[in-house]
Amino acid sequence: MSQVCLQFSGFMMSCLGWVGIIIATATNDWVITCKYGMSTCRKMDELGARGLWADCVVSTALYHCKALNQILNLPAYIQTSRALMITASIIGLPAMALVLLAMPCINLANDHESAKHRRSVTGGVLILLMALCGIVSTVWFPIGAHSEQGLMSFGFSLYAGWVGSAFCLLGGSMISCCSVNAPPSTRRTASTTPSRVGPTSAPPPPPPPTTPKALTSEMGSPRRVR
Repeated sequence: MSQVCLQFSGFMMSCLGWVGIIIATATNDWVITCKYGMSTCRKMDELGARGLWADCVVSTALYHCKALNQILNLPAYIQTSRALMITASIIGLPAMALVLLAMPCINLANDHESAKHRRSVTGGVLILLMALCGIVSTVWFPIGAHSEQGLMSFGFSLYAGWVGSAFCLLGGSMISCCSVNAPPSTRRTASTTPSRVGPTSAPPPPPPPTTPKALTSEMGSPRRVR
């Protein structure tokens, strides 16, 4: 029972982490850029925001974004972060489906414990891969932006990516541990299943050996001819 609760808790945490990764991928408030100190920029209302898809100007009366459409001219950290976050968002769908179908409360037709075990292991590995993609993206992006533009602050999208990646890492680890410690399959195989054999008749006894003495006794003594 505790193993089932642990698997379900890992599934719920992975779902929350997947939602956080999707939010981080879709929004553009990854880093807040500023030409001066953050307090000075806030007073002068000259803040900027950068994400995977656009550069934005943030002010009290204006929020204008310029789309980053020139893919070949973008820095390497933006292109790599885009690819990793999109990969993590896409992988999340089959990962959640596999873990959900591996739950003990869901039974498919002709489903065995070994099939559930394989689905759970595959789903846990995919969730851990999601977490790895999210961690690399959310760590590399602010480092690249800082080296390119200087002073900055972390934005809402970056925090969502960090929390989502941490939830996926923890949930995937819980699911993988439950899958590794699962009991082996009790499915019968042809070698272990006893086969029903009908009653066999005893073989007939062998005929008695034929010896010359036996032949003479059966034929009897020879008759005299008169």
